[in-house]
Amino acid sequence: MSRIGKLPITVPSGVEVEIDGQTVTVSGPKGKLHQRISEPIRVEKDSDGSILVKRPDDERASRSLHGLSRSLINNMVLGVSQGFQKDLEIQGVGYRVVQKGQNLEFSLGYSHPVVMEPPEGIEFATDGPAKLSVKGIDKQLVGEVAARIRKLRLPEPYNGKGVRYAGENIRRKVGKTGK
Repeated sequence: MSRIGKLPITVPSGVEVEIDGQTVTVSGPKGKLHQRISEPIRVEKDSDGSILVKRPDDERASRSLHGLSRSLINNMVLGVSQGFQKDLEIQGVGYRVVQKGQNLEFSLGYSHPVVMEPPEGIEFATDGPAKLSVKGIDKQLVGEVAARIRKLRLPEPYNGKGVRYAGENIRRKVGKTGK
């Protein structure tokens, strides 16, 4: 049995879960999310309001989807109740970010400023010229947007300049030695 898949998902107050065949819809104070669960996996509501994810057999495909399905539904429940946030830091001389309306404008050493628009369901917030955060209810989308921002200027190993996740450790290299 999957150690993650067998755990029941507790549904906090204010969050509603609807199961319609293989589609699970979770709505809460922060928004609404839909997820289609793969075919062999069954999702059921328990009498105490928690959600159980079950698999029909111990085949390899069923086992691999069991924990995944449970994690996806749990992330939906957490997202509509608390939301997710990914913090990023910008390091480097002249590197900065400015919020213009909902968009972010980055100065990252290129000959032009880079403007990034938030996709639907994502909010940007800046805390000074070198810190920003990506917020939303969909964990996968928050991580994807944060990775796209980081990719604008990856942290380089010699000076550590670039965009990095908050608390990320960059492996540094020693530069060339003189004669």
